[in-house]
Amino acid sequence: MPAIDRIQTDHYLLPLPRALKDSMHGVMTGFEVVTARVTDAEGATGTGYTFTCGVNGGAIADILRREMTPRALGRDADLVEALWRDLWWDFHYGGRGGPTVLALSALDMALWDLKARRAGLPLYRLLGGFDPAVPCYAGGIDIDLSPAELVDQTHANLAKGHRAIKMKVGRDRLSEDVAKLAALRDAFDPDMPLMADANMKYTVDGAIRAARAFADFDLTWFEEPIVPEHPEGHARVAAEGGIPVASGENLRSVWEFRQAILGGVTFPEPDVTNCGGVTPFLKIAHLAEAFHLPVTSHGAHDITVHLLAAVPNRSYLEAHGFGLEAYVETPLQIVEGRALAPERPGHGIAFDWDRLERLRA
Repeated sequence: MPAIDRIQTDHYLLPLPRALKDSMHGVMTGFEVVTARVTDAEGATGTGYTFTCGVNGGAIADILRREMTPRALGRDADLVEALWRDLWWDFHYGGRGGPTVLALSALDMALWDLKARRAGLPLYRLLGGFDPAVPCYAGGIDIDLSPAELVDQTHANLAKGHRAIKMKVGRDRLSEDVAKLAALRDAFDPDMPLMADANMKYTVDGAIRAARAFADFDLTWFEEPIVPEHPEGHARVAAEGGIPVASGENLRSVWEFRQAILGGVTFPEPDVTNCGGVTPFLKIAHLAEAFHLPVTSHGAHDITVHLLAAVPNRSYLEAHGFGLEAYVETPLQIVEGRALAPERPGHGIAFDWDRLERLRA
């Protein structure tokens, strides 16, 4: 039995080269990253992480270090499902969402990395394996860019190997969003997959109005048009707006995704760093498959490429590292619109710990 011997938790604040902004989260000057390094009794180590938009990372780190670690030490590191279930119910009453689930996500990710490393397999192969070349899109935080600046950014993303683009919408004047969508469609191949992300900006009626205004631009999906807790609203937006709806980056459990799917979300979009980790991410993907739906993802592309490479109903990987790409040794490889899951054992993310140390929160 490879017992869990040590868990090291660290908390970092990664500054961004320039401040970013979307329709609801305000100005973001940096992202917090909380890491978990799990070492078993034989000395093998796996790494996991979660992140925030700059707030509440201390609570996540404290839960992981003070509350979860004592409950995980000595447990069989290979029995990931058993430990996940026990921790979920240990923390259910006091935290079945929020920072508790983000902490669990980091720990669960580390355990899967450890298990794959011990097996000598890349994570996507350990999880079943489907196709290591995963369709992806460039996800930008670009709501303040002008149409010309957005076109320039898209040219740069295409030069990096992308063939699909997601842009932010949700400006106070809908006509400005329409102008930006029109600029992209005028400047690039009309068949280029294009998504719009509102970050929960609208009311249901406002989202329907926006979707109708976007109707001429052949969007792959309209992402987070409204708050995620309103499944009936998603059903109305999809039916009356006429554009498929993607949502899920702010959902925290398999059961919440079930409600979202029943409510009309046709592109479920889990984030492995905040839905509870690899264990529930795969369950969400298979849940979507049971409804004949594609699954997409939010953030954390270096780990999520493995998860989408392991399931047959994957759609697009969001290629967005949220500032972390400067602190990993081998960035995600993108070729002709596909992200390639690395063949290194585990998830293959090697952090530059010395550089991160200077950013300790």
